[in-house]
Amino acid sequence: MAYSIVPGSLSLSRSVLDRAADRRRDVEWLEKAWAAEDTQVAVVAGDKLAVEPDRTALRLVPPAAAPDGLRIFLGIDWVRGAGQAADGRAVFAVLVGGEPDESYAGLREVGGVLNDREAGIAVNVVGLANWHAVHTHCANCGAHTEVVDAGHVRHCPNCGLNHFPRSDPAIIVLVTDDQDRALLGRNEAWPEGRYSTLAGFVEPGESLEAAVRREVFEETGVVVGEEIEYAGSQPWPLPSSLMLGFYARATGYAINVDQDEIAEAKWFSREDLAALVEAGTMALPGNISISRRLIEGWYGKELTGSW
Repeated sequence: MAYSIVPGSLSLSRSVLDRAADRRRDVEWLEKAWAAEDTQVAVVAGDKLAVEPDRTALRLVPPAAAPDGLRIFLGIDWVRGAGQAADGRAVFAVLVGGEPDESYAGLREVGGVLNDREAGIAVNVVGLANWHAVHTHCANCGAHTEVVDAGHVRHCPNCGLNHFPRSDPAIIVLVTDDQDRALLGRNEAWPEGRYSTLAGFVEPGESLEAAVRREVFEETGVVVGEEIEYAGSQPWPLPSSLMLGFYARATGYAINVDQDEIAEAKWFSREDLAALVEAGTMALPGNISISRRLIEGWYGKELTGSW
């Protein structure tokens, strides 16, 4: 195999902000940073971000204009700009309650149009927001947890256990056969014509390569051999996954879908794929997904059309 994802094409893997983890317990420094005029604050409601009216940039406000909510320290900008303090510009987020209005947008909508800095901020804070939403109580004793370390830890005051944000590893793979055709599947919940690469969560005690073989066989009956190549990774905080991309070569090509998660799966040549996409009868994953980049890496160039 000689396929590869174009460097820099994974929209949600871009990040330039220094997370400055060493500052998370420095209460005095955090208060000073929050009071600084050049500090910026991202506002999040649920898993949606406040954005500018043109919906191509985050709406980053000074602390004085930030609403009340759970405050999280995200990091420091070290590249100086006009009016920026010599020790860097701090970036925070505030998580607010209530339903977001039309001035907010989700990662699927804006993740691909944000610049590198804001894409990194967005992925980080959405992941943290989703984690906080489901970790209000201790998994060990059931007591209500307290937010510490500037929003990066939840501490149980009853049993003393600390809970940290986690990302669930999931493999996502484009499998090819002896004719260099790509195996794509349609999820049971998707409409006709919508296809993607195969994916699934890594189980306890399982290597990534073993997860690739298991998931492909469970979902489609196709057997993957020893030829498995890592292609890249991308955070997918919807709600808490880390997608680990692979290319793999099949050694058994008969398709027998599970009829549970996968409704149908097919082998596609490049010519077949291009013709279906051009005709509008086949929809590929969106541009922010690693699945799209795996497909285009195999195809050899960018494709049109998406969900």
